[in-house]
Amino acid sequence: MINETHDPNLKSWIESANAADTDFPIQNLPFCVFTRACTYENVRVGVAVGDFILDVYACYECCLFDDESFNIAVSADNYCLDHSVMKKNKNLQAAFRRRLVEILSETADEETRKNVRRNLIPVDEVQFYLPAHIGDYTDFYCSIFHATNVGSMFRPDNPLLPNYKYVPIGYHGRASSIVISGTEIVRPKGQNRADENAPPQYIPAKNLDYEMEVGFFVGNGNELGEPVSIEDAEDHIFGLCLVNDWSARDVQAWEYQPLGPFLAKNFATSISPFVVTMEALAPFRVPAFERAEGDPQPLDYLSSDASEKTGGFDITLEVYLQTEKMRDANAEPFLLSRSNMKDLYWTIGQMLTHHASNGCNLQTGDLMATGTVSGNAKDARGCLLELTWRGTEPIQLPNGETRRFLEDGDEVIMKGFCEREGFRRIGFGTCRGVILPAA
Repeated sequence: MINETHDPNLKSWIESANAADTDFPIQNLPFCVFTRACTYENVRVGVAVGDFILDVYACYECCLFDDESFNIAVSADNYCLDHSVMKKNKNLQAAFRRRLVEILSETADEETRKNVRRNLIPVDEVQFYLPAHIGDYTDFYCSIFHATNVGSMFRPDNPLLPNYKYVPIGYHGRASSIVISGTEIVRPKGQNRADENAPPQYIPAKNLDYEMEVGFFVGNGNELGEPVSIEDAEDHIFGLCLVNDWSARDVQAWEYQPLGPFLAKNFATSISPFVVTMEALAPFRVPAFERAEGDPQPLDYLSSDASEKTGGFDITLEVYLQTEKMRDANAEPFLLSRSNMKDLYWTIGQMLTHHASNGCNLQTGDLMATGTVSGNAKDARGCLLELTWRGTEPIQLPNGETRRFLEDGDEVIMKGFCEREGFRRIGFGTCRGVILPAA
């Protein structure tokens, strides 16, 4: 629900939170987990506001939270969101958000400002950690444009398999190799069978790629054997983040048959440090993807009026590339693509409901990702596999370099933000990673 915390006229006494281009105005307040970079001690739950991270537990010690908001603040010394925030009910989360807005608003009194100020850390002085203990990770395949493009490369006469428009396709990923934004990515090795007339070789991946995705965290889980209805699905979702599902395409092409992704995907998945809550995203809800005439409607267990009317999110997603030569020349990163989450064929509520529909027990802190978010236009394709059409159409960079797939030294930078007339722009920060040579 849109409420007073989304008021575009709200201002903060923290000036950087009022900048027009900030990702973190007072209307956002995403969560993160961090330490002060100089000490690497006292891992804490934080909230981003402007150019600062607010230490939540330290604010609790200063008696800045009481009543309902106290319940979350007092648990913020558990060093992760799944213990302190994610599993709390929506009413407590809403009360905590309202109190944050009160103490950060320009209407806050001087004593409050003094106590908050001592617990603000400049964002460039912190080290971020994974926001939760991610027990399980599931990656979906929910962009029909991405699925159609990829299918056209390998099955030009039958791009989409018969199940695609009936079921949110997904696979179980590897939680242990999920890393926080900024972590360097070592080029993986794997079996490559580029020559169909010769046995495979075990070599460093040649066709290394990224995938622009959006992730969402499970808040409250469900018991084994108890499905989650589509009406209740979003009560189990805490918030969203950016995800880069790094992919070794040459390894994938050889190994994925018949069981799907394996080593081509599980060597690393990067996520952004900030988790934007469902409440902060309320002004940017849109109807679910409008299916083409003749497409089947979702089966009953995946269908509801609320999901149809407001199941989507209007989130602009951008991918930038900065090569090693570009960094050396102080050249700005190059925009590769711009897509939008509202183009997903399936909503995140439908993804979660389907995941639990067989009685699978989801747990607090579990991460799910949408799959590559691509649009219909060529410049809205969310990975190099699509942008270069499997390497046959290389990208020309401003400095004269070309790219079919990622090379050592390349940095991929992902951004996400929401804009709507009558509301403040909010963002997700960045999700980035530099490619290192194979070990």
